[in-house]
Amino acid sequence: MESGGVVTYLDEPDRLRAALSPLRRAMLGHLREPASASQLAAVLGEPRQKVNYHLRALETAGLVELVEERQRRGCVERIFRARPGFVVDPTVMGGEFTQIHDQYAADHLVGVAAQTVRDVGRMQVKADEAGKRLLTFTVEAEVRFAAPGDVHDFTDELAEAVRQVVAKYDSEKGRPYRMVAFGHPGAAR
Repeated sequence: MESGGVVTYLDEPDRLRAALSPLRRAMLGHLREPASASQLAAVLGEPRQKVNYHLRALETAGLVELVEERQRRGCVERIFRARPGFVVDPTVMGGEFTQIHDQYAADHLVGVAAQTVRDVGRMQVKADEAGKRLLTFTVEAEVRFAAPGDVHDFTDELAEAVRQVVAKYDSEKGRPYRMVAFGHPGAAR
């Protein structure tokens, strides 16, 4: 696991899996604002001891940070918040992301997206540590296909257009950029 000023890049499978149970995910959601184990227990309707146990696991995994300790009723109350800007390497969640064969298959899209998240996450951490900005670009569009077969024709034409633009701007002495274009059904609104 690496961290920078803005991004926390998570790439350790065992620690990540252990930290992301449903209760722990709920805790992370509530810890966008600092809170103690007692406050979380009240909000989540769970025993304080159980929340404390899970909070320690999140702290060990580096997903929450201690922001304050204060005396309360003769005890030390610890206040935590979720660390900002998680980027999770999708490949740590299993080998299902590593099989890339068919450019029209969902597995391929997920694998390419996983590689992109992993690469950009690591580069962002290094850029943050160096106090530099990571120069990237994103192109997004929405298209509505009249027939299912149009997806393949569109993909072939788009690939050819990209090849032409790449040929125009590609320079052997330039800095390499990886460009990925993918499409998936739009989410229901």
